[in-house]
Amino acid sequence: MGVRTGGGNVYTIPAHLQEPPVMALQRSESLFPDHAVPIGQPGKRVVRNGEATNDLVFSAYAQSNAEVFPRILDLYLRPGCLVADATYGKGAFWKRVPDGLYRLRATDIQDGVDCRQLPYEDGEIDCVVLDPPYMHSPGGTAHTGHTAFESHYRNNETGNLTASKYHEAVLDLYVEAGEEAYRVLRERGVLIVKCQDEVCSNRQCFTHVEIMAAYARIGFVAEDLFVVLRNNRPRVSRAVRQVHARKNHSYFLVFWKRGGSGPLWQPPE
Repeated sequence: MGVRTGGGNVYTIPAHLQEPPVMALQRSESLFPDHAVPIGQPGKRVVRNGEATNDLVFSAYAQSNAEVFPRILDLYLRPGCLVADATYGKGAFWKRVPDGLYRLRATDIQDGVDCRQLPYEDGEIDCVVLDPPYMHSPGGTAHTGHTAFESHYRNNETGNLTASKYHEAVLDLYVEAGEEAYRVLRERGVLIVKCQDEVCSNRQCFTHVEIMAAYARIGFVAEDLFVVLRNNRPRVSRAVRQVHARKNHSYFLVFWKRGGSGPLWQPPE
């Protein structure tokens, strides 16, 4: 009879259920291919590849977009990749990315290039960066810092460029831009999306969850999520009574175009 102990308890294993020593060693070798440790003997796994380091990319930062964005590129792109920033604006994301590290194609709606109608061939781009306005503009003095959506996409006007209004218009823009990104990306190409949740008409809208669900239907695989915590306090709006927590964080979402590829992401070499 064999005896094993665990948690202070003694368990008796019938002899016909015990593994012979050779089988025990084989199982150990299958679990630890670099260092076989027979069962019953002290030892530890030895990892022969790589080196110990604390210089890692984390999933949350209390830093600016310009500080977090290069970390994401380092993790998911190799130097020389063709990157299309479809909402480049003033290039805020790229302030700390070394010039020439990637082949950047910068476009923006202010320059006449809509992120839903990109001037690229099918499967031409290695990575697309998308950061459209993530809040609707209800008019008046509310959200005066977020007027870009209304001025460029006119979601509150008749004959608008989006089919919906308010939060639904924001989500539609993300979805339509995602469909265009899928077209221009090569297979296993990367899509980096900046977004933020919002409260619209006193209704909680988890935009990042809605985007992930919509992009899965397009054919993207959600691979990573980064939380960016703002350092300054959000602007205070007039309210009789606060109903929801004020948003002071946003997200970078990382997707890749699956196409006919396998289900697992493979980092760049």
